[in-house]
Amino acid sequence: MTCAGRFAPSPSGELHVGNLRTAILAWLFARSTGRRFLLRVEDLDRARAGAEAVQLRDLAAVGVTWDGAVVRQTDRELLYTAAIGELATAGLTYECFCTRREIQEAPSAPHAPQGAYPGTCRGLSAAELEFRRSTRPAAIRLRSSVVEWTVEDVLHGTFTGVVDDFVLRRNDGVTAYNLAVVVDDAEQGIDQVVRGDDLLPSTPRQAYLASLLNMPVPEYAHVPLVVNADGARLAKRDGAVTLGDLAAVGLPAKAVQRTILESLGLPGESLEAALEGFSPAGLPRDPWVWPGA
Repeated sequence: MTCAGRFAPSPSGELHVGNLRTAILAWLFARSTGRRFLLRVEDLDRARAGAEAVQLRDLAAVGVTWDGAVVRQTDRELLYTAAIGELATAGLTYECFCTRREIQEAPSAPHAPQGAYPGTCRGLSAAELEFRRSTRPAAIRLRSSVVEWTVEDVLHGTFTGVVDDFVLRRNDGVTAYNLAVVVDDAEQGIDQVVRGDDLLPSTPRQAYLASLLNMPVPEYAHVPLVVNADGARLAKRDGAVTLGDLAAVGLPAKAVQRTILESLGLPGESLEAALEGFSPAGLPRDPWVWPGA
């Protein structure tokens, strides 16, 4: 299968300039290395009616093109079920009945971050399992044999992060992001993942899971976020930050595209023009403060 990069938004609402900047970067990384560029809608649990169509329209408006049909996670449940079944057969899963509050309040393992799963349900007896099943539905967790894993990142270098017994399927039956993203990337032939650096801490979990499933680990590049004037991650509450709102105050999509490219030190005429001067080594490493409309 031909190598590919991708952009994978959740259709929870309109994309803001931070999302669009990451999409443009993912496109530049892929096209500059001769890869296909795919679009995957991660709609397992955050879909809002009409949001996908608006997102696709806005991506096209800033020059992002993709190859082939758009893929949706809700069409891929059989793949996720098969992967969980493979792990279960190998003895690498267990049922978990803990609530989020119970996990937050439980004592953590030494050096583990707050919220890392402490293994409460890892060794339940048959009788305990039977009782717990009568009280609430179970999530499915990975039975990890490591406490950390190391990945290589184009922009961050070597990164080692915590790997706990993370959730593979929630107790409402929805496949968890960490499993779905690994299965999707492998099945689609995606060997380059460019996304916001807020996702770097979860990457060791995904790389470890890929190794358990005998799936290739992609090349990672976690890019800086866009922030507001206070240094907080940009959000829709920060005013006119979506293409629709920016157009309403006189800033068309082409001008937004130009502003984003110039923030990367690239010519702003078009993505194709920017591609000629694109190099990961030349990218800014600090968050970009959105100047506003």
